[in-house]
Amino acid sequence: MTVLIVDDSVYMRAVIRTVLIKEGHKIIGEAKNGEQAIDMAIELEPELITLDNVLPDMLGIDILRSIQDEHLNSKVVMVSAVGNTEMREKAKSLGAHEYVVKPFEPGQLVKALNTMITRVGAYA
Repeated sequence: MTVLIVDDSVYMRAVIRTVLIKEGHKIIGEAKNGEQAIDMAIELEPELITLDNVLPDMLGIDILRSIQDEHLNSKVVMVSAVGNTEMREKAKSLGAHEYVVKPFEPGQLVKALNTMITRVGAYA
């Protein structure tokens, strides 16, 4: 799967990148803020976007709205320290397929991706 990683933390992008590459995914871009994320999502059309919810210039929720507005087919897995029930439900209502709360163990991210792939595959 081609992946765009969106997180303002260099460290967190590296962690996510390492986990995804080990699982056989291809990282086609990394964004450190919302504006970059939207531009790169439109340009690169990744199959998957891992999306932090708190970025320097906007919330991941706003990026989810932009992805919907642009009619992108990218699947989204939120990876955020903001993990309250309200935020999870809001993200899922805007198209996020899974939600992983930071800090996480690599296996949690892998499980979320596999769950998403299984679910999306069942409806494809």
